[in-house]
Amino acid sequence: MKQSKSLNGNSNNSNNYNHNCNYSHSINSYAKGFKDGIPIGLGYLSVSVAFGMMAVNMGLPVWTAVLISMTNLTSAGQFAGIGLISVGASCLEMALTQLVINLRYALMSLSLSQKADQSINLLHRLLISFGITDEIFAVASGQPCEIGRRYMYGLITTPYFGWAIGTFIGAAASTILPATIRSALGIAIYGMFIAIIIPPAKQHRPVLKVLLISVAISFILRYTPLLNHLSGGFIIILCAIIASALGAKLFPLKEVE
Repeated sequence: MKQSKSLNGNSNNSNNYNHNCNYSHSINSYAKGFKDGIPIGLGYLSVSVAFGMMAVNMGLPVWTAVLISMTNLTSAGQFAGIGLISVGASCLEMALTQLVINLRYALMSLSLSQKADQSINLLHRLLISFGITDEIFAVASGQPCEIGRRYMYGLITTPYFGWAIGTFIGAAASTILPATIRSALGIAIYGMFIAIIIPPAKQHRPVLKVLLISVAISFILRYTPLLNHLSGGFIIILCAIIASALGAKLFPLKEVE
């Protein structure tokens, strides 16, 4: 009886899914994608202002800060990258740091490819993969039907320009505002990262524990003789790999059927 009920439930879910998708085989409207991306773009606008200010305060010209944001779409990667640039890190160190920080986007792209319709060929997959971020992935994967290339391009448009324009505003403002105000506004960067990690850490104990492990590893690498000569980029890599590996081993997520 339980098995029959389960099968009926799956059938109902399937019927509901098909009913929701009857109006179109896939969601492939640029206008809908653009509309769905507006909230993401507005959020990116405020965050990238802090990045633009930080980049200029570290000695980068305005055009370089904007170019970085136009050729990258990763907040954590960009913040880490300009820190490495400011201390003269090697290209290998920067490449490895970006690989570790942004590896999750590869997994997101693999997952999202399962929802792609036939309009997204290899070329479009390569172009769309450039614009995959956490928020864009969440919105796209939450659609009830398959998604097409026009929808994805629309979804990426506002976040992309929001990130670039916000960077320009922050970078340009840093060339005008007095040094005391620029220094004070720099605190917003740390506030942004605290706002990102505190809510999930309060809701999920494993996240808090992994966060504390990462802090402990960073502390050890900073104050242990010989290890304290490691560069900032390799410290980020070690903290990310060791903390995530220990978190997966000690606090594995239960599989949900």
